[in-house]
Amino acid sequence: MAGKKREVQLQAVVNTQSLWDEMLQNKGLTVIDVYQAWCGPCKAMQTLFRKLKNELNEDELLHFAVYHEILFVDPDEDDGGEAPSESVDELYYIAIIKPDAVTGRKSQEIKQKIIKAGFVIEMEDKRLLTEQQVRDFYHRIADQPDFEEFVLFMTSGLSHILVVSQGNEEQPTLGETGPNPETEDEEINEDNPAVVIPPGMKKRDSLQEYLERQHISHFCDVEETVTNVNHFIDVFFPDFKNMKNLKLEKILALLWPALFQEKKEDVLKIIEDEGFKILMQRQIVLSKEEAQTLCQEYENEDYFGKLIEKMTSGPSLALVLVRDHGLQHWKELIGPSSVQKAKESFPDSLCARFAMEGLPINQLYGSDSLEAAEREIQYFFPPQSTLALLKPHLTQEQREEILKLIREAGFEITQMKEVLLNEEEAENIYSKIKGKDFYQDVVEMLTEGPSLVMVLTRWNAVSDWRRLMGPVEPEEAKILSPDSIRARFGRSVLKNAVHGSSNTYEAMESINRIFADFVPETPERNLKL
Repeated sequence: MAGKKREVQLQAVVNTQSLWDEMLQNKGLTVIDVYQAWCGPCKAMQTLFRKLKNELNEDELLHFAVYHEILFVDPDEDDGGEAPSESVDELYYIAIIKPDAVTGRKSQEIKQKIIKAGFVIEMEDKRLLTEQQVRDFYHRIADQPDFEEFVLFMTSGLSHILVVSQGNEEQPTLGETGPNPETEDEEINEDNPAVVIPPGMKKRDSLQEYLERQHISHFCDVEETVTNVNHFIDVFFPDFKNMKNLKLEKILALLWPALFQEKKEDVLKIIEDEGFKILMQRQIVLSKEEAQTLCQEYENEDYFGKLIEKMTSGPSLALVLVRDHGLQHWKELIGPSSVQKAKESFPDSLCARFAMEGLPINQLYGSDSLEAAEREIQYFFPPQSTLALLKPHLTQEQREEILKLIREAGFEITQMKEVLLNEEEAENIYSKIKGKDFYQDVVEMLTEGPSLVMVLTRWNAVSDWRRLMGPVEPEEAKILSPDSIRARFGRSVLKNAVHGSSNTYEAMESINRIFADFVPETPERNLKL
C-alpha cells in the first residue's frame, strides 16, 4: 500500500477550475503533465519525477500534477459578469447506434440511459451510412476476417448518430472533501496508472465504459479520440458549431373555438413572426372529457360549466410548433391563464390582446412541459407510417436535398435501406399497377440502379407525403405545385424522383413486404395532464 501513497504524493489530478486555482497557490515549481489524456503516461519521465522529488525531499519547492481538459478562466480578466465562453476543446464522443437496435426500437432506451447517466446528447441524426463512412469509423477492426460482412450489415439500414458530451456534472474537489482515514490509500486508475484518483473524487466513467456496464455496448459503438471525433462531427454534422447552442423544442398549441373563428389569421401571423415553425395543424372538436382535462385548473370556478360548453361548441385549432427554446417562449408569448391578470400585468401578451367577451381565461393553450408536449402531440396527432421511395436516377446530392425536405416537413425516417430492386421486389412496391401497359417500363427503370426505400412516420403521413411529392407528371407539378419534389427533381413520368403509397392499407402492405421486421409505433393515447 505504501507504493500507492508515493504515487499519490507524486502527481495530483487537476480536472476542475477550483483545483487549477488551488494549484496556482502552490509555492515553488509545479510540473504539469498535459499529454496523458492523449497518449498515456510516460513511465520514464515518471521515474525521473519521483527521483527528483525524493532527492529534494522538500514538499514546498517541487510539485507534480496531471492535467485533464477543463475550462480555464483568467481571474484578472473583467468579463462584465458574463459566464466564461465555452472551451473549444470540450470533450465529445461520437456514438453510433447500430441498424439492428434501430429496427428493434432500442434507440430511445439507449438514449434515455445515456442522459440518465449525466451525459448530454448535443446533436443526433438517423442516416444510412455509406460504405466509406463505415470503413472510416471502424478502420481499427478492418483486419478482422468478418469485416466485409460487418460493412454490409452497417450499410443495410438506418443507424442513429449521436454527438455526446460529458455534461456539467461536477465531482468533489480536494478542498471540499477532507482526508478519509478509511480511504487514505487513494485509488489508481487501472486504465491509466499514472492518473491518480484522490480521496473524495469519484472516477467518471467514459461513455464506452458506461455502455459496457449497462450491457448495451453491443448495440452502440463509440469513438473517443479527439482528432477522430472532430473529423466525424465534420462528416455527420457540418453545421454543429452553429447548431449546438440551439435548443429546438416541439410543443402543442391550441386556439379555442371563439378565437379560432374570429382571429385565426392574426394569431397565425404572430406565431410565424415570433420565429415558430408550424409543423402540423388540424381542426378538432373537443369532447366534454377532453375539454375538462385541458381546463381542469378552472374546475372549482363558478364559470366552469359554461367554459366547457364553449370549448365543445365548435372546432378548435391544434398546432405543433417548433422553435429554439420554444416551450418557454410560447409561455411568455401567450401570458397567464387569467385575462384579468394579463391585462393588469402583461398587456402585450396574446391573452390580453385576444381576450374574448364573456370568457375570463386565456384563449390560447400551450404545453406545460416538454414531457406533456410529447404526450399531447401523440394524442392529437397520432403517428401514421407510409412507404417512400427515392428512384435510381437521383444523384447523391439530390438525395440529400430531398431527405432534408422530408425532415423539414416534420417526417421521421423510421426505416431506410438502399436496395437494387429486382422484378419481384419491385412488385412488392408497385403491385397496384401490375398488368398495366407501362408496368414493365417501371420495372426496367427501377433496375437501372439502387433505390432508397424508407418508412416515413408522422401524423397524416400518407396524404402529406403525397402532397410533398406533387403531381405524377413533373411538368404539371411545376405549374400546380412548383415547390414539390417532383417539380424540382423529376425528369419524366417514369423518372419523377419519388414514389409513395396511395393509402394506409397499401402503405402497410408494402412496408411489411419490404421491411419484414418493422413494428409500427402505437403509443398509448393519454391526455392526462
